[in-house]
Amino acid sequence: MKRIFILTGEASGDKLAASVISKLQLKKDKIEYLSVGGSNLSKIGIRSIFDQKDITYIGFTSVIMNIFKIKKVIDKTVKEIIKFNPDILFSVDSPDFTLRVAEKVKNINPNIKIIHYVAPQVWIWREGRLKKFKKFVDHFLLLFNFEKKYFDNENIANTFVGHPLLETNIPKVDISNITKGKKIISLFPGSRISEIKVLMPILIEFINLMNEKFNNYVFIFHSTEENKELIINELKKDNLFNVEIISDKNIKTEILLNSVFAVSKSGTVSLEVCNAKVPSIIIYKINIINYLIMKLLVKVKFANIINIINNKEVIPELLQNECNAKEIFKSTVYFLKNPNFSKKQIDICLRTLNQFRSKTSSSDEAAKILYKYLIA
Repeated sequence: MKRIFILTGEASGDKLAASVISKLQLKKDKIEYLSVGGSNLSKIGIRSIFDQKDITYIGFTSVIMNIFKIKKVIDKTVKEIIKFNPDILFSVDSPDFTLRVAEKVKNINPNIKIIHYVAPQVWIWREGRLKKFKKFVDHFLLLFNFEKKYFDNENIANTFVGHPLLETNIPKVDISNITKGKKIISLFPGSRISEIKVLMPILIEFINLMNEKFNNYVFIFHSTEENKELIINELKKDNLFNVEIISDKNIKTEILLNSVFAVSKSGTVSLEVCNAKVPSIIIYKINIINYLIMKLLVKVKFANIINIINNKEVIPELLQNECNAKEIFKSTVYFLKNPNFSKKQIDICLRTLNQFRSKTSSSDEAAKILYKYLIA
């Protein structure tokens, strides 16, 4: 029997991995799976060796503070993978965790094929990592076609599979009981605990400012199942009457498609917002030490991929000191009162997104590559 170990480092990777593996499961081949994953992989019957929350860290300082715990988790993961002896180690995103594990696994057992989905963003920083990756990664699955040149230059096997957040084949669901006739503003506070703790107080203050001026909006937080309780606890600190939290994938998609605006943490979720034709702004805030280190290392002017590709601020970015309730409020109201400005943003975003679409779907294309290695 063939075996695949699925290695993820956070909720977004768990979601991507589950989508790919569910396509592989349709082939009805006898494949045994084991993972480091979360609720999405669990829903398709794949066991995780431990709770994904144990490895979800963000920022340089949090990594330093948890360095011994991280090393312990990495060593345990490597030990379990070697024991499982898979044909393929399918690692997804979170390169600071997944690729550290993959390198150790390859050194111990070179016969295990390493296939990594969501390539590290070497076009933003640390391009020199490619020479190291070449030694232990057998195949990279790329979300963006412009990434190919970086991997081709190092003769690393790679395939452009397209971006999974551009797939919207979701069954339509009734959300009238959630919206109650009000206009929707979607809020994305992030998938990491550290992000949520920083952004939630700011977003709550933003909602209060909006409620002082308007009475026709409902604010809906898009959450993972794992983080739903954390967001609920943050909201308990304020008596907000027009707030909902959604973790169901189908409902979240329907909510987004019907939103008039979105406030999104910087990250790939902004592509999903653009694909839904929803005007938006980007917010992000980390501690000053992490921010200064990042500013020294990155080689792009913007945080958002749409802005990076267009080399201009198509989607406003409120970062660090600008990431506050008053600035979010001002930007949101400006968009709501200027539909032509919103339309211009959406048009540019859709033209940009067309560069990231695959022939079928990202998960289908990724599953094809996995299957080729499996039967080789």
